[in-house]
Amino acid sequence: MGATVCGAVAADPQLELAAAVDPGHVGLSIQGVTVAGDLKALADAECEVVVDFTVAAAARTTLPWLALHGMHAVVGTTGFSDDDIDGFRRAFTANNCLIAANFAIGAVLMMKFAEQAAPFFETAEIIELHHNAKADAPSGTAVATAQRMAATSSDWADDPTTHEVYPGARGGEGPAGIRIHAVRMVGMTAHQEVILGGSGQTLTIRHDSFDRVSFMPGVVLACKKIAQLPGLTLGLDAIL
Repeated sequence: MGATVCGAVAADPQLELAAAVDPGHVGLSIQGVTVAGDLKALADAECEVVVDFTVAAAARTTLPWLALHGMHAVVGTTGFSDDDIDGFRRAFTANNCLIAANFAIGAVLMMKFAEQAAPFFETAEIIELHHNAKADAPSGTAVATAQRMAATSSDWADDPTTHEVYPGARGGEGPAGIRIHAVRMVGMTAHQEVILGGSGQTLTIRHDSFDRVSFMPGVVLACKKIAQLPGLTLGLDAIL
């Protein structure tokens, strides 16, 4: 993902790729920039905006550091707790931070459509499918979708299951009891479908990302708009 972000930033005439940090690829040249292993490289390059696509454990250190050094942050990392979010909100006062579960425009619309449909159905389940290198489950997008749906409707039918032959067969129970199923498979990139059911009908809302480039328009847009979003912003909705 980092290489794809670097390529997208370098290709945009309004942005400049000033630095890249990845302790696992120090010395590698990407888009004319040598990858560094320490965050200090971002300050040395006088970066204005930093894009973070890492893991929550690393971002918990990186984001407060960016806030302390006056840099805006565009974050695609997921897995943060409510305490993490509260901490980021306190840290980003003089500069800004946008955290999005998904930067694909289609995925943002999928979440919005599911949120709008939720009050009109009795049952709903979310199936998210990702590549086999994804370590967390369920995905941040699935969690965010369930949260948004639960916020618009708490009147969901009870799960009739009384016995699971294989524990976990019904998926994980998310907000308002919405079940979330995570698939990890070779050949996948990032996919999600929301299935809503009512009397005599179902509605399926699905989004598919077949390549990481699908996330780049959202990332580039966030880089350009982050200075206009005071403090902490959650999701791309604010700039779409």
